[in-house]
Amino acid sequence: MSDNGSLRRGRPGYDQRGILDVAVSAFIEYGYDATSMGVLADRLGLSKSAIYHHFASKDEILERALDEALNSLEGVLEGTDASTGRAADRLDLVLRGAVHVLVDKLSYVTLLLRVRGNTEVERQALARRRAFDRRVTALVEEAQAEGTVRSDIDASVVSRLLFGMINSIVEWYRAGGREDADKLADDVIAVALDGLRMPTSNRVDELLG
Repeated sequence: MSDNGSLRRGRPGYDQRGILDVAVSAFIEYGYDATSMGVLADRLGLSKSAIYHHFASKDEILERALDEALNSLEGVLEGTDASTGRAADRLDLVLRGAVHVLVDKLSYVTLLLRVRGNTEVERQALARRRAFDRRVTALVEEAQAEGTVRSDIDASVVSRLLFGMINSIVEWYRAGGREDADKLADDVIAVALDGLRMPTSNRVDELLG
């Protein structure tokens, strides 16, 4: 996968980042398959050869865009893995981090969520999404085992429900609205994770029983 830190500059006013942002918007609006290099050229006001100066193919543009979202989400897990403390608290951090990634990279995550596996690039992205989901599920299982979240719901179902709610944010969230990423993350935790946490009295009863 490409390194987003190596975005290179080309012709004045048209760097890779600018082309990437416009391409992501076009992929979301028209669908990846229906968005030709000609469509991108028209939206950018560039010739197709000018786009090829920055990207070798449409697939490379898609790969770079999906990397943008996936690298950020995986980074949340990597940071959480390096932390200590209860699994429930680390799950809290993962959910908050995921909300921040979604808000910060809204269009890129939206594109990721619409990938269906029609190309090799898309299939690789889906494989990374599944790996991410498995790691979140494992964290839920760890929290269940330590008795800090409910264990009467299958961990994989919990993971899907949590991220189903988080992912739905792409359908209605607009930057500059009434809630910033921190407040939105608080709301997600209040609605989702607090409903999973074992009441303190129940945990004490289990330990004493």
